[in-house]
Amino acid sequence: MIVVNYGKNWAQVTYDALAASDIDKYLSLDHNVAIKPNLILARPAKDGATTHPEVVEGIIRYLQDYGVSSIKIIESAWVGDSTKRAFKICGYEDLSKRFNISLTDLKDDRSIALRADGLDIEVCQEALHTDFLINVPVLKAHCQTLMTCALKNLKGCIPDREKRRFHSLGLHKPIAALNTLLRTGYVVVDGICGDLSFEEGGNPVEANRVIVGRNPLTVDSFCAGLIGYSPDEVGYMPHAKRLGVGDYFSSQTPLVELNADQKPLHSPTANRAADKYRRYIEEDSACSACYAALVFALHRSGKPPNGKIYIGQGFRSKANNQAGSLGIGNCASGFANFVPGCPPEALEISKKLP
Repeated sequence: MIVVNYGKNWAQVTYDALAASDIDKYLSLDHNVAIKPNLILARPAKDGATTHPEVVEGIIRYLQDYGVSSIKIIESAWVGDSTKRAFKICGYEDLSKRFNISLTDLKDDRSIALRADGLDIEVCQEALHTDFLINVPVLKAHCQTLMTCALKNLKGCIPDREKRRFHSLGLHKPIAALNTLLRTGYVVVDGICGDLSFEEGGNPVEANRVIVGRNPLTVDSFCAGLIGYSPDEVGYMPHAKRLGVGDYFSSQTPLVELNADQKPLHSPTANRAADKYRRYIEEDSACSACYAALVFALHRSGKPPNGKIYIGQGFRSKANNQAGSLGIGNCASGFANFVPGCPPEALEISKKLP
């Protein structure tokens, strides 16, 4: 079952979507509930990259009215950014104080090594030890995986060193495997104004909708269709289906729409802005923050580069003195011309674009 609710009172829209859903089949009063938003960086939700605190407020209100007393918010920002700063800038410190809800920075947490699909994966203990994980992603574009939603949002429940390793493994297979180790209790998608160009925000597209459902693959495949992708285009979804995480959304999936009179006349779709830059980039295991900064810098420059750009962990200890070549980030420090940083700022990349 998937419920979609439309409107601009986002806390109430979220509350009502949950009230109309089948969450009560799975939620118990004695559950230790963890809410996992998407706070990849310290940027307000209005920019299209992070989960609106109002959505999480609606979840907390619903849980408390239901009778759940043990609630916490857990998250780990992407490599190179501060979760604690994100909690502050994104409005979660205020939310924590108003509802007396604890904030857990998973960057400070211990991890446990587990095995799935032939991979050993480290997972943060706080995420594993919760009884009921509410996954609260933003529906938005992603420069490397086309889109990001519930399945990929669990990447915030692993240590930074494991995030880097996921990129060296190609992202798709480990993301799917992680979802067999860390089971989502329920999904609440912030579809209010996700950036449909880049995952770090800056180009929000207003849709004013919240999407809820039990299974992260079913929800993700539904959301993929909303922004113009088939689930098989998004590499981690076929892997997740193969591993039994769930089924794709289909005509047999019960779908409820609330306040359909406020539904946008045309559903905004991803503009695939990152696609046109791929031919200029030689990428080998690049982390998301670094790659996103590069794509944003290329987009901002408005013109194609004069030479090849190299980015990723695969270029560590490699030298390149070729004229016109540019290395991005500390992993490319062996290049004669490179932009330092982990990750580097998009502005600094822009200054050195060949």
